[in-house]
Amino acid sequence: MSTINAIDLELKRAFTDMQVNKIETTKKLKMLDIQAEMLKTSKKKYEITDKEVKNLTPDTRVYSSVGRMFVLSSLPEVHTELLSKQGKCDDILKSLDDKKEFLLKCSKEQEDSLRELVQQRKEATSN
Repeated sequence: MSTINAIDLELKRAFTDMQVNKIETTKKLKMLDIQAEMLKTSKKKYEITDKEVKNLTPDTRVYSSVGRMFVLSSLPEVHTELLSKQGKCDDILKSLDDKKEFLLKCSKEQEDSLRELVQQRKEATSN
């Protein structure tokens, strides 16, 4: 009987660990989704701003924000800066997607290992 109790305790601990990990993973995934949405919004803002900058005449004075001040810039500089910011957003979105895939993969692996443990216990108790 003591071996069955030990098996039950081990399964209970494994299920508890999986539950805790599942909750943490869900929270992390939600945070990644929120960050991704914020980045998509920023990227869209940069695209719209770039579109409007392209419509300006070459003699228009434009300013770039640097901290809490504005610096006179040329249209090509502003265009390049906006494209750079869009590229950074794309890079960060890619890394967030990679993190999300990794979390999902780890969660799936943990579920599979738990299923395997339960299957082993079933086979051990049936013998």
